[in-house]
Amino acid sequence: MALYIADETFDSSIFAGASCAFGVFDGLHTGHRYLLNSAIQSARETGGRSIAITFNIDPDEVFHPDRLKKLLRNADRLQALAGSGVDDVVALPFTEDFYKKSPEEFLATAFPSGVPAHLHVGEDFRFGSRAAGTVETLREWAAKTGCEIHAHKLVSDDGRPITATRIRLLLLDCDIKEANRLLGHPYALRETVRPGRGDGADFGFATANLQVKPHDRVLGEGVYAAYALVDGARYKAAVSVGVAPTFEATSTANMEVHILDYEGNLHGNDIAVEFMEYLRPMKKFDSVDELIATVKADIQWVRDNL
Repeated sequence: MALYIADETFDSSIFAGASCAFGVFDGLHTGHRYLLNSAIQSARETGGRSIAITFNIDPDEVFHPDRLKKLLRNADRLQALAGSGVDDVVALPFTEDFYKKSPEEFLATAFPSGVPAHLHVGEDFRFGSRAAGTVETLREWAAKTGCEIHAHKLVSDDGRPITATRIRLLLLDCDIKEANRLLGHPYALRETVRPGRGDGADFGFATANLQVKPHDRVLGEGVYAAYALVDGARYKAAVSVGVAPTFEATSTANMEVHILDYEGNLHGNDIAVEFMEYLRPMKKFDSVDELIATVKADIQWVRDNL
């Protein structure tokens, strides 16, 4: 598998005869995987390469930065695509010059010297200036170039479309189980550990403190059972998402991760957290003893049930 950034050095003839899936692929959910697997299957049937085509950034970073909520950081999204089973990943630079092109110019720029044999997209796929390009636009282009367009209706077993927006709403509502089902894998985020208040260590449950950026804060506030990935090892973890009311005046983190059976200083290191179960809402405790008892019960639940 190779990852290409489609800059001025990129040889677009790689697309010639290939079977491609085109999308943003935020979250790489089960609908995305169906699209990618469809491209892989048609590549097997024709003997061409399977290619995932995406953008180097999420277009919403340009169009809707004020309400942007991402399921995967760009680097993680590209890495996940690289592990999806396709032969290659091509990331188109989402520049102002590119996204302001007409749909026809957009396609000519994306495929200047090689046209795919098959192009798989969602049925609601839009592209070009003001999102004017549609599946019908693709079909008109394909009739001239010899590409076969496959527009897929991506539905789950309840008959509703699987979309990143639907998954974001589930996560905001703390419905981690249903979100994970639609994702096809645990919702996860990766962030750098920062120094915290130190209260957790004093209470007997040290935490890795994360300051999650606003556009990555998709998950509803509360306490979760999770796994923490540290230096390639996977540990059970109890995670507080949001600023604890008891410490709202002094908190420097909006996520605190207690990693079971781990000892060490993680300050400055990245960790990944996979969320598995929602345990309870955030609450303000009447006493330190009540706080300690509740958190220890959360940790015990994680130890016994994950």
